[in-house]
Order: sequence, then C-alpha cells, then structure tokens
Amino acid sequence: MRRLQWGYLLLAFAFIYLPVASLVLFSFKDGSLPLPPFEGPTLRWYGEVLGDRRLMAALGHSLMVAVGSSLTACVLGFLAAYGLARHVLPGSLWLRGLLIAPMTVSYLIVGLGLLIVFNQLGIGLSLWAAGIGHVVINLPLCFAIIYASMGAQQQNIERAARDLGAGEARVITLVTVPMLAPAILAAFFLAMTLSWDEFVIAFLLTRFEVTLPVEIWSLLRSGLSSKTNAIGSIVFLGSAAIVLLLELFIFGRRRP
Repeated sequence: MRRLQWGYLLLAFAFIYLPVASLVLFSFKDGSLPLPPFEGPTLRWYGEVLGDRRLMAALGHSLMVAVGSSLTACVLGFLAAYGLARHVLPGSLWLRGLLIAPMTVSYLIVGLGLLIVFNQLGIGLSLWAAGIGHVVINLPLCFAIIYASMGAQQQNIERAARDLGAGEARVITLVTVPMLAPAILAAFFLAMTLSWDEFVIAFLLTRFEVTLPVEIWSLLRSGLSSKTNAIGSIVFLGSAAIVLLLELFIFGRRRP
C-alpha cells in the first residue's frame, strides 16, 4: 500500500513538473529549436535574453506593475478587512460577498469590462491601466487572507491598547498591523506572484509598454525557440523563488 501511495505521488509530481523541467532543460540547448536531441549545455540563450532591450524593459514593467498593484491591493484589502471585522455594518455579509465575488469571474471578463470602462472614461491603455486591472483581481484575494486572520484574540489586544490610551491610528499601526504581518505579507507575495504571471488583463489593457508575459506571447507568434524557453524559465524561477521565500520566512515561522 505504501509503495502504491509513493508511486501515485511520484506520478502526480511528474505530471505537474515534467513540462516545466522540459522547458528549463531545453533552455540550455545549443540549437535554436527546443527539440530533441539535446545539444549543449550552453548559456547562449540566457545571454541573448539579458541583452534584449525589449525583454528587459518588459521585465521591468512586470516588476513595476506587480509590486505597485500588490501593495495597493494589500492596503485596500487590509482596510476593508479591518472595517468589516471590527465594525458592525448593515449588510456586512453582502459586502464581504461582493468583495470576494471577482475571484469567481474569468480574467477575460474582468479585462473586457475594464477595457469598456476605460474607453468610456477616455483612459488610454497603459501600464497604469494594467495595474488597475491587477488590483481588481488581487484585492479579493488580499481581503480574504487578511480577513481570515483577524480573530477575537487580536481584537482583545486592540481593546487593551485603547484602554491604555492609544488612539485608533496608533492601534492600527502599532498593534493590528504587526499582529497581522504574516497574513499581510502572504497576501502581498501571492498577489505579486499572480500579477507577475498574468497575461490576459495585461494584454487587453496595454499597448506600447507591455509586461513580460505579453512580450513572451509576441515571441511565440514566430514559433518556439530556445530563447523563449530561456525567458520562460526566468519567469518560472522568479515565481518559484517568491513562493519559496514566502514558505521559508512567513509560513515557516508560524509553525510550532
């Protein structure tokens, strides 16, 4: 029975990671086509990627949009979670449902809706528009993570701080935020990972300045190459590094 369980586990991991492993492996192939037989290894394609101004500009755009939209989504998500968790508001259940509802909507629908709204308002397509779109899709996630961490224990500590004379602003900045720091950081890094990899909204809401996934899509239109494998590997390793840091420095500290 144990062998069967281990066999099933290995098959599951192979199913998940074999395509990624193939992508990374053939990014080191010396030939231009990422097809067997393997020739190499070489760092030629990584050198070309790092020397490509358009790819590096798109990489910078992705980092800027990911960091900016994740910070905004975390701040708004924290404020919404604090308001709904600490104050009794009419229709609070419906408000929570409305905040989480965008998580159930396809990114394509969200992107098309934002495109229509921006056109009506006369807002041009740009990285700012893409950032707003990423805030829309990441805000529900940040709200859900932070709201789930706001329990009765934190509320009792906040009440004690108020009894000792602390104002509301000091309670939030010196008591609530430090207590919820793991949840806030988890929300930020998860939102950043999703924004870093997001394509549909970035494709619909940008024009000349594009993010890295959109630039990769443009490269793929001319066919597969070891260069696209190299930039795809960089994207994957970047996302994996964020998740690993999240696991080591946030989730790992919460374990007994």
